[in-house]
Amino acid sequence: MKILAFGASNSKTSINKALARFTATLVPGAEIEVLDLSDYDLPIFSEDLEKEIGHPRAAKTFFEKIGAADAVIVSFAEHNGSYSAAYKNLFDWASRIDQKVFQDKPTVYLATSPGPGGAGSVLASAKGSARFFGVDLKAAVSVANFYDVFDAETGRITEPGALADLTAAAEALALLEVA
Repeated sequence: MKILAFGASNSKTSINKALARFTATLVPGAEIEVLDLSDYDLPIFSEDLEKEIGHPRAAKTFFEKIGAADAVIVSFAEHNGSYSAAYKNLFDWASRIDQKVFQDKPTVYLATSPGPGGAGSVLASAKGSARFFGVDLKAAVSVANFYDVFDAETGRITEPGALADLTAAAEALALLEVA
């Protein structure tokens, strides 16, 4: 099973990218590709610009990467209670190629933050709109207090409750291989 994993942030030290990567490793036998949103530099979306330049190559590449995967794991960074600007802009461009950006791929949504909220606001927003964007949502997990539950040396979640929730989410994808 080919899993596409990414943090919905363009931070070089994205805790959401680390969470997505780790969760992908919990899917037995998965072939994992981890995207870095910094590789998808795009102008700010507008209909006027779209008419002028069409769909930028970076948006097409992102859309194609989702299409080539068997499943997707995305972990949402929360910026002021919502999506990061980098993710929202990339997503807006990709949705103009096809509104079903996730192309009915089995998907796990994650979110984390350094604080006790675990980026719950953005995760709730993403879950609420998933059906409009071709997301076959298999699980959604918020991980609070990231720096307290993640071992940076091993790249693993150490807190038993969060680890159990992430393992269950990964198993929801692993079951697809058996079905």
